[in-house]
Amino acid sequence: MEVRVQNIRKEFGRFPALEDVSLDIRSGELIALLGPSGSGKTTLLRLVAGLESPTEGTIFFGDEDASKKTVQERNIGFVFQHYALFRHMTVLDNVAFGLKVRRANRRPPAAEIRRRALDLLDLVQLSGLEKRYPGQLSGGQRQRVALARAMAVEPNVLLLDEPFGALDAQVRKELRRWLREIHDRTGHTTIFVTHDQEEALELADRVVVMSKGAIEQVGAPGEIYDHPVSPFVYGFIGQSNCLRVTLANGEIWLDDRPIGLRAGNELDGAAALYFRPHDIELIDGSSDCLAGLVTASRRVAGTRHLELDIGKSHPSVEIELPPERATSTDHTRVAFRPLKWRLFRNDAKFGGTPLSKAEKLAGN
Repeated sequence: MEVRVQNIRKEFGRFPALEDVSLDIRSGELIALLGPSGSGKTTLLRLVAGLESPTEGTIFFGDEDASKKTVQERNIGFVFQHYALFRHMTVLDNVAFGLKVRRANRRPPAAEIRRRALDLLDLVQLSGLEKRYPGQLSGGQRQRVALARAMAVEPNVLLLDEPFGALDAQVRKELRRWLREIHDRTGHTTIFVTHDQEEALELADRVVVMSKGAIEQVGAPGEIYDHPVSPFVYGFIGQSNCLRVTLANGEIWLDDRPIGLRAGNELDGAAALYFRPHDIELIDGSSDCLAGLVTASRRVAGTRHLELDIGKSHPSVEIELPPERATSTDHTRVAFRPLKWRLFRNDAKFGGTPLSKAEKLAGN
């Protein structure tokens, strides 16, 4: 089922939670709504579900306007962060609940309901646990029951609101792989909300990055990570460094020295330089580079992260190196140059006007 969100605005009192949001979701797509708290991602999910009504705008399911339809009429499957299972019901009855409460003219026979519920428990790898109660299951098992219950009604759209937020890191990782496999087998159009960028980048076909009630960027995970279109996306997705620089005669300067990066034909003036800690090369020498003193060093998985003081007027910079190359100790001088980077004008981080998507300036 294709879902189209057109020019949606949602206000709570006088507070605009969403402003002129439009999004096309393809049939069978698994899409992530990613952003910090207050970005509007859960509000958008609830609008698609029918749990909230838009102040302005329209939501289409296929070619049909679903904006005025109830949750039941939209045939939504919803999975919440805290499972929302019925504690007094067995696992089997929880999965079958949505089918049992349908109107008589739409309710399958009891034997069909049981068969479908058992098939779904097999799909989510919980066969043999149908007579247990939610309190007898682990958190990961309860979330699987919640997903099976949502899929039992054969929903037009499957919605997941922070589905793994209450689980520990290892279980989250296992369930992410499992959910992707389930999606590929069932083909449900699926929208899930998360603030966990690793979860979004690993699971989704496309990621919708949201901030302050608006969509900043929509794209495949690799596109979002490698080609962010705004300072917010660059800073929110993955790790990044940001420095205030000056463009002069096609070169990028930090304070009173060039750093060995060309700005092409961009106009002279102030800009923000973004680069990721791992996208750097070490330099032997003292000119045409960035340099700083090591103030901290820590091992992160298979890499070593060095924190550098490059001057009092700038924030510290973090670079990432393989352990065998990170032999520097505190107060050792390290010189480097970004290999991949991007410039933005008027970065709000430096008190200027936020950059629009059309104003991306440079990069390589």
